[in-house]
Amino acid sequence: SSLVISMGEKVAWIVGGLLLLESGISCAAVAAGLSGYASSLLAVFGIHIPAPLTQATLQPVPGSDGTAISAGWRLDLIGLTAVFLVTGLLVRGIEESARVNTLIVVLKVGVLGLFVAFGIHAIHPSNWHPFIPPNEGGFHYGVKGIFRAASIIFFAYVGFEAVSTASAEAKNPTRDVPIGIIGSLLICTIVYIIVAAVLLGIVPYRDLDVPDPLAIAVRVMNTPWLSIFINVGATIGLCSVLMGLMYAQSRVLMTMSRDGLIQSLFCKVHTKFRTPWLGTIVLGIIVAIMTATLPIDIISDLVSIGTAAAFGIVCFKGNLQRHTPPDRPGPFSVAVGVLRVRGFWIGITPLLGIIFCLFMTIPLVTDMIHSVANGNPVPLILLTGYVILGIVTYVFYGRRNSTMAG
Repeated sequence: SSLVISMGEKVAWIVGGLLLLESGISCAAVAAGLSGYASSLLAVFGIHIPAPLTQATLQPVPGSDGTAISAGWRLDLIGLTAVFLVTGLLVRGIEESARVNTLIVVLKVGVLGLFVAFGIHAIHPSNWHPFIPPNEGGFHYGVKGIFRAASIIFFAYVGFEAVSTASAEAKNPTRDVPIGIIGSLLICTIVYIIVAAVLLGIVPYRDLDVPDPLAIAVRVMNTPWLSIFINVGATIGLCSVLMGLMYAQSRVLMTMSRDGLIQSLFCKVHTKFRTPWLGTIVLGIIVAIMTATLPIDIISDLVSIGTAAAFGIVCFKGNLQRHTPPDRPGPFSVAVGVLRVRGFWIGITPLLGIIFCLFMTIPLVTDMIHSVANGNPVPLILLTGYVILGIVTYVFYGRRNSTMAG
């Protein structure tokens, strides 16, 4: 509703669609990672699931750097099952209390702390050399590879935006929200760098293109007891992440449905559980299919494109809201400063946000075009199909049924 008021219904639909792309596909990516760690955990106890039941139907051809893809009789059964279980919990209205959520966060951070504490003694400094591997063509390693990795890391920012959604419930939003966003960014960045440094010191970087890299490192360290902790912590932690993402996704669908932009089944509330059960089930089926069939490489690229585009539009919206009307009070200050070009209000930080979001999509789009040229049109087909579906839904349904058209 706020987007409709500030930027118009069409732009609100675009942002809503990008959020659906971002959150929905990220659910599949998290489920794929969960599948990897769950498989490693079962293997610790001697339970080995056949490889065709732990891999997605579509897989990049080894050595093709994702430019070629193969289809086979494969199905990520663990990821699919996890999505269905989480969907069932959300339909019944199971919500994590603050205490349980805190325990899960402590568990995840504790597991990473254990990994760093014991892994630091298993580091081989030679694995850090060369620190920037030479470029092997395109965006594969080298300085270009750094920017490619930076574009993929947008995937990690899906969770940080959740802090801003709590501003209406904060006691002092002008103070608490910036502290929450910037503080969580700093802490997570530091933790990420430390864990990545230890991980790369234990295992050569070429061996880490897997869904469960920490499990691979622990296996190299030959510490079975630590392997159990890592896999249990990662599995439980990713389950909570998956539940949070799917919960948020179902509520975005419910809000858009109440506004009349998508079909009404997404806002139908169960008489007993008081949850948008039909929409949650439809969402669960779609996410389960993506988890079982799409490789994590394609999923992560689509999530990063959606996230970068949505963030760029939100930065533009920030500038627009400050400019129209100009006498509206602005309780939030903008860091770094403000430019005024012919009377138009331009915040330097939002402007940089727009530039960097566009810049980060360049490697993703370039690789997508390169994949099509080399016979792998799947990423472009998925993105194009999603855009067409969004346009058709809005033109033939949302525009006619919008409750805010006036």
